[in-house]
Amino acid sequence: MTSATSALSASAHSAVVTGASTGIGEATVRALRARGWTVYAVARRAARLEALAAETGAVAVAADITEDGDVERLLAHVTAGGGIDTLVNIAGGARGADPVGEARTEDWEWMYRVNVIGTMKVTRAFLPMLRAHGEGTVLNLTSTAAIVSYEGGGGYNAAKFAERGMTQALRLEEVGHNLRVIEVLPGLVQTEEFALNRLGDPDAAEKVYAGVAKPLTAGDVADVVAYAVTLPHHVNLDEIVMRPVAQAAAHKVIRNA
Repeated sequence: MTSATSALSASAHSAVVTGASTGIGEATVRALRARGWTVYAVARRAARLEALAAETGAVAVAADITEDGDVERLLAHVTAGGGIDTLVNIAGGARGADPVGEARTEDWEWMYRVNVIGTMKVTRAFLPMLRAHGEGTVLNLTSTAAIVSYEGGGGYNAAKFAERGMTQALRLEEVGHNLRVIEVLPGLVQTEEFALNRLGDPDAAEKVYAGVAKPLTAGDVADVVAYAVTLPHHVNLDEIVMRPVAQAAAHKVIRNA
C-alpha cells in the first residue's frame, strides 16, 4: 500500500460517496455509516452535508465533481484522512423531458457533464489510490435509462448509456489491478428532488409517481449499494437492475386509479 492508504487496516472500510446531499447519495452515506464505514460525503451543498455529518458521523466535503480544482481538493482531503478502498459514484441527474427534436442544448450539456464527465473525473482521480489498496471497488449508479430508451428521455438516455459504457470499459481495464467495478441500475425511485429537478414543476413531478403503490425509495437503492460493496471482495456483482414490482418494464407501470 502507499502512504495514501496505509491508514486502512485489513478490516477497515472507507468510501467516498458523491451526490451525498440528497436522495440515494444521502441514503447511501447513512447505510454505510450504519455498517461502521468511514464515509466522505461529497456534494455541492455544504449546509446539507454538515447536517448529515453531524447526524451520522460522516466526513463532509463540499465539492463540485465537474470542477478540476474541487476534485483535486477532495483527493487531497481524503488522502490526508488515510485514503479509501471504495468509490461510490452517485452524483448525477436529469433535466428536461423534451423529445430530441425539441432538445434544449443546455439540458443535454448539463446531463453529460454531471453524469459522465463528473463521474470520470472523480474516478480518474482516485484510481491510483484504489489500485494501490489491492482490493479496491468502484460502484457507479446509472439507471434503467442506460439500457432502455423512452420518448422524452433522449438526453438522459444518452448520458446514462455513456456512463454505463464507461463503467463496462473500466471493469475490463482495471481487472488486472484487482479492482471491482459494480453498476447499479435503478428504475422508478421516488426521491425528494429527482423528478422535481428534471421537470421543474411540483405537480408534474408528482405525476411521475401517481398511482404507483410502492415505488422504490432512496433507502431501497442504498441497501442494495451497501450490500454490493460489503460482499467479500472476490464477489463482483457486475450489474444490478432493480425496479419496483409495479414496474415490470420501462414502458409498463401499474398505476392504481
